Amino acid sequence: MAWLFVLFFALLIIGVPIGVSIAITLIMLVTATSVTTYEFVAQYMYSGLSSFTLLALPFFILAGSIMDTGGLSKRLVNVANSMVGNVTGSLGLVTILGCMFFGAVSGSAPATVAAIGTIMIPQMVYAGYDKYYATGLIAVAGGLGVIVPPSYPLVIYGVTNNVSIGDLFIAGLGPALVVGAILMIVNYLICRKKGYKGNSKRASFKEFLAALWDAKWALLMPVIILGGIYGGIFTATEAAVVSAVYGIFVGVFVYKELTFKKIIKMYKDNVAFLGGMLFTFAPAGAMGAIFAYLGYPAQINKFFLSISTNPYVIILLIYALLFVVGMFVQTTPATVILSPILLGVAQSVGIDPIHFGLIMCLALAIAFVTPPVAVNLFVSSTMTGISIERIARSAIPFIVGLLIAQLIVGFIPQISLFLL
Repeated sequence: MAWLFVLFFALLIIGVPIGVSIAITLIMLVTATSVTTYEFVAQYMYSGLSSFTLLALPFFILAGSIMDTGGLSKRLVNVANSMVGNVTGSLGLVTILGCMFFGAVSGSAPATVAAIGTIMIPQMVYAGYDKYYATGLIAVAGGLGVIVPPSYPLVIYGVTNNVSIGDLFIAGLGPALVVGAILMIVNYLICRKKGYKGNSKRASFKEFLAALWDAKWALLMPVIILGGIYGGIFTATEAAVVSAVYGIFVGVFVYKELTFKKIIKMYKDNVAFLGGMLFTFAPAGAMGAIFAYLGYPAQINKFFLSISTNPYVIILLIYALLFVVGMFVQTTPATVILSPILLGVAQSVGIDPIHFGLIMCLALAIAFVTPPVAVNLFVSSTMTGISIERIARSAIPFIVGLLIAQLIVGFIPQISLFLL
């Protein structure tokens, strides 16, 4: 097994796509140990994807793309801007609020970085903010896209571990507010030190109402999703389909910024992204099944409990493990392979499965900004031309903020569970 993990990381280092790396490692595992047959692997790869609940994943991601292309992001930024007014670091606060609003309809961290960063980075630079600071902020704040429900990592966690996706979405509201608040505090302290003032314009209730009215169709989307799920009107999968159809309707007939040509291009772009994600999901699920068959979850559970049975110590150990894993492995395979194993450890010390889902989501949200596998940094670098290393250095204070939010949410389960 040690050699197989060496092989896996060696393949990642030389640039082999992560789905292919997992598949090659899986083939070597079956060949070396004869633990099962290739027919079983193929069958499990297929059955893992043929899930009605998993259909929510592509539709939520598609809905986010539809709403962004259809003019959603700029209206959400206008709402955030009308709420802030003349305070220190106001544009940074607008960026964080914009990421929270957009995360409520996209469920994707890279999409949030691209949508809000395209608007806010030029505005911040024009207002005198350091370009590196603005880019580092948007790279980290974009992680709110996978914390604010709906969130595709929570969908993957729910499907993998047979946990209610609706409950996970509701539980995500508290942690999202905690993360957003801490990022705002960090932004305020840095802006105060660097002298980044407000926009010299007081917040106007009239302007806020006008911006809110203009964005009402966009802001109604998360209400429809969560309200429909918890009201028993539709399942999480059906909610994802409804949100995609609703997004097309709003973009075409209400905002009138979504054309047939844009829809076709958007579909083409998402097919490549979703295809790669599902190709990663299939072998990762099969590998997780083989690990379970070999008894690795029980061994790992025994290892953790041999260190401590204190739930706070276990949470710290899990955070440390996921921080390292997230630096090298993308969110989807990490969730599919590790969550069933680590959930067993968490439950053995009394941690609720819903709460643990948010623990994993927060831990892997940091992975979007920790090199070498840091998708948000790549997106930010593509938008601005700044090197990934330079963005990562600028993002360090906000990464520290995320770590603090991790500890608060992990150690206070009521933040996740008080609405359930």
